[in-house]
Formats: sequence, structure tokens, C-alpha cells
Amino acid sequence: MTLIQMQSLPASADLTRGTVVEVMETGGPQVCDDMSVEVALSVMAVANTGRLLVCDQDGQCTGLVTQPELTAVRDSSDSTDRVRLRDILSDHGSSVSPVTAAAEAEHTMRFLRLGAVPVVDEQGRALGVLALSR
Repeated sequence: MTLIQMQSLPASADLTRGTVVEVMETGGPQVCDDMSVEVALSVMAVANTGRLLVCDQDGQCTGLVTQPELTAVRDSSDSTDRVRLRDILSDHGSSVSPVTAAAEAEHTMRFLRLGAVPVVDEQGRALGVLALSR
């Protein structure tokens, strides 16, 4: 597990110009997909963040989870301490390349109703997160 200081998007970030790499949030907590939901929530609390990048054993980004998603899983009647992040990653296969036009990425995210997506390199390794402003 790698924990990196999260950086926020500047309020002045303009998604109408440039590429994703120019406006993405760099760093952020990255955790392995075999981590339990309960431990992931603890990592979020310590890192003071609302989302985690999830990677497999080979370091490939497999998705992104948010605090509300993890809380819902933890609070469900079917939840056990054996539920792993890989078990709950469903429609989180969306990611974006750092060289994608920021406006194109924003349009796609709004169309798919995604608040944030991982930014991955050609090898599938997470570079950061692209998040829509609220």
C-alpha cells in the first residue's frame, strides 16, 4: 500500500483547455484490491480523503472507491469483515489517459455521471485522479 499526500484541484482549474495531466489531482492514497472495506475506510480517515485508487497485485489500477460507497457496503446486512475492495469494484473500469483533452474527459465523465476517474499511464498504473468540480 502506498500513501501519498493528496493535492486538490485549484479552484481556477479550467477543464476547457489543455490535457488531463494539466488539471488532474496528483498522488493520493493507492491501496491494494485485497484490502478489506473496513481497513480501506480507516485509510481514508487517516489520509483525510473521500476516495482511494485501487490497484491489483501487479500495480495496475483497477478502479476508484469512495467513502459513501464503502460506508454503504459496510452498513449493509450482507457485509462481513471478509469483503475485499475487489469484490465491490463494479462499474469502476472507467479511466482516462493523461494526454486526453480535458474538455473531452469532462464531457465523458458528465455523460457517464462519474464524479471522478483514475488517470492511468500506458501500463495501467495510476498517476492521479480527475475529479469534476461540484
